Amino acid sequence: MNPQFIEGVAFETLKVIFIVSMPALMAALVVGLAVSILQATTQIQEMTLAYIPKMVAIYGTLILFSGFILDRLMNYTSGIFSDFTQFVR
Repeated sequence: MNPQFIEGVAFETLKVIFIVSMPALMAALVVGLAVSILQATTQIQEMTLAYIPKMVAIYGTLILFSGFILDRLMNYTSGIFSDFTQFVR
């Protein structure tokens, strides 16, 4: 096991984490921005107002993209297990 192999596995892991978490993070960003604009225009300064819409958006996004997320994680896991002999050398 050489350093290039470890770097490749680490890069692939980070890429999968980024791809899998991106839908939920983007939903939270969009909803948070919309709530912030709403709060700024109406001058409602309630700090807890953004939590419930963000949670609903994240849960909805995770339900909507669950097939995509599961497919990516299964492909990554099966790839790791198929190359398992390279890890134990």
